[in-house]
Amino acid sequence: MQKKTLVLGASTKPERVSHTAVKRLKNAGHEVVPQGIRAGAVAGIDILQGQPDVQDIDTITLYLNPQRQEEYYDYILGLKPKRIIFNPGTENPELAKLAREQGIEVEIACTLVMLSLGVY
Repeated sequence: MQKKTLVLGASTKPERVSHTAVKRLKNAGHEVVPQGIRAGAVAGIDILQGQPDVQDIDTITLYLNPQRQEEYYDYILGLKPKRIIFNPGTENPELAKLAREQGIEVEIACTLVMLSLGVY
C-alpha cells in the first residue's frame, strides 16, 4: 500500500541517510515529498524548502535532531499525518507526546530497516 511520505530533513548529499530514504521510498512505490534546508533534488524529486503546504500526508519520517524539530512542531502536527517515524538520533519525547495526544501514531524506528523488512 502506497503511503505518501514527507521526509523532513532531506538532503542532496548522497552520504546522508535522508537521501537514501527518499530514494528507497520512491523505489518502493511510495509518493515522496522531500523537505530540506537547501534547494536541490533527490531521485528526480525537488526538495521543498520552508514549511510547504502539502496535503494527505500518511507518514512523516524525521531526519532532524530534536532541537531542530522544535520550530516544526506546529507544522508537523498541522499536516495531520497518520504517523511519525522518529529515526535514530531524532527521538523526541515532547513531540511524540504531542503527536499521540492528537491521535497520531508514533514509531521509534528506522525507515530504511522498515522498508527492508517490508513493514513500512
